[in-house]
Amino acid sequence: MLEFFITATDTDAGKTYVATSLVCALVNKGKRVAVYKPISAGCQQINSVLINDDAQLLQSAANCQQSITDINPIAFEPAIAPHIAAQQCQKTIDIEDINAHYQKLKVLNADVIITEGAGGWRLPLGNGKFLSDFVKQNKQKVILVVNMKLGCLNHAILTYQSILGDGLECIAWVANCIEPMPYLQENITELKNLLPIPQLAYLSFEKDMEIAAQQFDLSTLLR
Repeated sequence: MLEFFITATDTDAGKTYVATSLVCALVNKGKRVAVYKPISAGCQQINSVLINDDAQLLQSAANCQQSITDINPIAFEPAIAPHIAAQQCQKTIDIEDINAHYQKLKVLNADVIITEGAGGWRLPLGNGKFLSDFVKQNKQKVILVVNMKLGCLNHAILTYQSILGDGLECIAWVANCIEPMPYLQENITELKNLLPIPQLAYLSFEKDMEIAAQQFDLSTLLR
């Protein structure tokens, strides 16, 4: 079973868009794909369950018949930093709880598990813990989403170096072009030179996930 963690250079960098289209690409290759978004903030309460839009998108793309609470076990209503939302609810975000929910995914017999992070690489959980600690404990391979905008070169290199510093393998990166950027191709070329890992995809905002899925070179992940 292959296990990948999707992180990004910042919040709102397009992790869900990349993760969902990647799941579509893998499913189209005949793979059983399970998804996991351990933490979310900015949810709506529906039938007494906190529902996150990003988790719903992942659920719609995966094919292991997971419930929304299996995909996203820790959810908060306000769209603020999760550790602050937890404090407001007088709760604690526990790494062991995140791990326990993740281990339940292993019984689904998926070929691939895609975990989508929250925020950037060093998302605080409170009490000096970070979501990256969960990735370290499970030794997941990391895919870096780069939001192509001014400052992305610095953010991408610092995030990549931080992942390596945690003893993990960052196996590929995705250029996510959410909005127009001056000298876009020059910046992508520079990232290709600076990041010694394959570019997994170049994505412009395409509402049809199936079209976005076609942009992925899966040979890096599946070899």
